[in-house]
Amino acid sequence: MKHLRQIKFTDVVISIIVSLFIISLSVILTLNFRPLYYFDINHLNIVEKSGYSKEDIIANYDVLIEYNSPFYKGELSFPTLPSSPEGIQHFEEVKDIFTLFYIIALITFVLTLLIIIYKRKYKDYTYVLTSSLSNIILPILVGLFIAIDFDRAFVVFHKMFFNNDYWIFDPNKDPIILILPDTFFLHAALLIVSLVLVGSILLFLLYLKLTKGKGKANEKE
Repeated sequence: MKHLRQIKFTDVVISIIVSLFIISLSVILTLNFRPLYYFDINHLNIVEKSGYSKEDIIANYDVLIEYNSPFYKGELSFPTLPSSPEGIQHFEEVKDIFTLFYIIALITFVLTLLIIIYKRKYKDYTYVLTSSLSNIILPILVGLFIAIDFDRAFVVFHKMFFNNDYWIFDPNKDPIILILPDTFFLHAALLIVSLVLVGSILLFLLYLKLTKGKGKANEKE
């Protein structure tokens, strides 16, 4: 309680910046963590359910991940799967969202670095505690939402971020959807939540370490 009473308004603002950095970084790491999908190919029986070979599935997935990088310039073209104009447009919109996460991560990383340098000078570490607490909110909310009804959460997410229904794929026109089952997105969401939770725990442990010596100094005084 003593630590919580020391929280200032600026600490709350800083915690939002740090949280945005950790969340954005978690999304980026999950997007680029291909072993998760490679594991799900076997775990979710994607080969049997889609009718495509494992080699084709990996080739098309890798192209999609590479396309979603902000450093990739060019149009999306799957090596062995056809695509409709609506499907391509949806993936363009998805790329825009991921690019935004990269931008947010870069901006908040620079801001966080400047904050650390400034706060270290005054040995003010309360912002680390508030950042830890704010980062635990997302895992709790998302975890509850997923636990209650992932299918509903999946629909709500798409309606929030897309102003059309191009995310509802027709397998005959966009067979890419056959190799991207909903359960894979559930696993990706859980990985993001887990990474954010790890970030929260690490921040809390860091706060304890930073204030340990300070607490002993106060006791001596």
